[in-house]
Amino acid sequence: MMRDTESSDEEDDRENLIHQNERVNDLSKSPRRSTFQIEDVKDRFTLCRRFNFTSGKRYLLAIILPLLVLILYFATDIKSLFQTTVTTIKYDGSVNSIRESELRALYLLRQQQLGLFKLWNHTLVNDTSTTHTGSSLESTPGFASVSRSSIVEDLKADLLRQISLNKQIQQVLLSSHQLGNSLITSDNSTDPTLGGLGRCRKVDHNLSQRRTVEWKPRSNKYLFAICVSGQMSNHLICLEKHMFFAALLNRILVIPSSKVDYEFRRVLDVDHINKCLGREVIVTYDEFAERRKSHLHIDKFLCYFSQPQPCFLDEERVKKLKSLGISMNKLEVAWNEDVKNPKKRTVQDIMAKFSTDDDVLAIGDVFFADVEKDWVMQPGGPISHKCKTLIEPSRLIMLTAQRFVQTFLGDNFIALHFRRHGFLKFCNAKKPSCFYPVPQAADCINRVLERANSPVIYLSTDAAESETGLLQSLVVFNGKTVSLVQRPARNSAEKWDALLYRHGLEGDPQVDAMLDKTICAMSSVFIGSSGSTFTDDILRLRKDWGSASLCDEYLCQGELPNFVADDE
Repeated sequence: MMRDTESSDEEDDRENLIHQNERVNDLSKSPRRSTFQIEDVKDRFTLCRRFNFTSGKRYLLAIILPLLVLILYFATDIKSLFQTTVTTIKYDGSVNSIRESELRALYLLRQQQLGLFKLWNHTLVNDTSTTHTGSSLESTPGFASVSRSSIVEDLKADLLRQISLNKQIQQVLLSSHQLGNSLITSDNSTDPTLGGLGRCRKVDHNLSQRRTVEWKPRSNKYLFAICVSGQMSNHLICLEKHMFFAALLNRILVIPSSKVDYEFRRVLDVDHINKCLGREVIVTYDEFAERRKSHLHIDKFLCYFSQPQPCFLDEERVKKLKSLGISMNKLEVAWNEDVKNPKKRTVQDIMAKFSTDDDVLAIGDVFFADVEKDWVMQPGGPISHKCKTLIEPSRLIMLTAQRFVQTFLGDNFIALHFRRHGFLKFCNAKKPSCFYPVPQAADCINRVLERANSPVIYLSTDAAESETGLLQSLVVFNGKTVSLVQRPARNSAEKWDALLYRHGLEGDPQVDAMLDKTICAMSSVFIGSSGSTFTDDILRLRKDWGSASLCDEYLCQGELPNFVADDE
């Protein structure tokens, strides 16, 4: 076809040339011009003009086209012309992300609806219980400890949870947009936790308003501390009560020797106590023995408890005391007092019975003594001092605990004291029992997790691995397992426990126990074991240090175990 068109074009050209030659010859033959000849000239002029215009257009296009190509090359990003498929993929991915965000937001809205409905039902139940004639919440079995203020706190906490959940929904909806995170983080006006109004906020115990007694001992008068009941935590409580007695009787307290008791200097900061009071109020046994080496004698042994034996001392303990080179007079009884049923005593009772001019006084174990309990157990303790607390872990233990928290836990963690070894029989002897099956314990822990919103739990326990493994699998928050962290075995690659290792304290069971207590006392929220003095000592530290939280509680507090074994 191309060849046919080319031949036809050539024939047309030839015809045009022939016609033109003929016209030229005719003109040359005829000297005279006619009207027809004038028209011929016009036609020839028009044809030449058309030919020049057509050839000019071709040259113009030949110049313009390269210029257009150059302009397009420099003005346009060539890469973008080949990214249409990638853009489509990204677009599809953003669509999927938006859909996922919407589904997640719908789920959270459903959770918020259920939470608000539960809150509404809770208010209806409270209204009914308070308006019902002849009954009140305080008189209802199982709710004796619940007050109106605690109900208000619960309602506030539930509302704060819904506010937090609403903010979470906003974050989910905006997460698929580029400005989502900036919009959320810039709006802090509706975040209740920023104003200290979180559900698990710290408790202000107002230590400045506590009731105190001055401890100003006479220089040559001593109270010889004796603690024999239970383990380390019991002995620390016994020592704290001895300090109160020493303050009332204006005596210097002598800490027991490690030959008859625990080595307190390895776990306690004894010098800290004297610094807090600005005077010498407590000495170690070695310091006491050095001062009275010529007369190492207990001048008066006046027992606080008479039953089951005077001063709660058996013959073996008396022999240990005498092996230190201490002589003593016969044990006397201040009054009829049984450790199983101690009577409530006042400051006046103590001063009337135990005031004496003897240089060295001993009153035996006072762990079970019930003397001004509210005064003794108040945050900060009953003695006037300038520190947060008098009895606290040694500096080495404190630093090691801080390094462990920085390494493994961070500033927001729950601490759980999960007492198990020997606790089954102990708890089942009490009515009601305080020993909970692992699945029930996990449910209780999960409820605290909901309130505290902490990412990790520090586990202080003597439980077997079979129990802790089951507990770990059941502790879940927002569909994810929450890690239960325990102190690992020593590893030279880890430096958090290097201080204990360098000072020869590594592997000491009492140091390890105090380290556990210190870590638990630093937590955001603490869950303890009811009936455990280990837990009680942690709660004391938390109150004194100001780390106590509104969410602190005993494990499954207010609940009964869903299964209890028969007695032997």
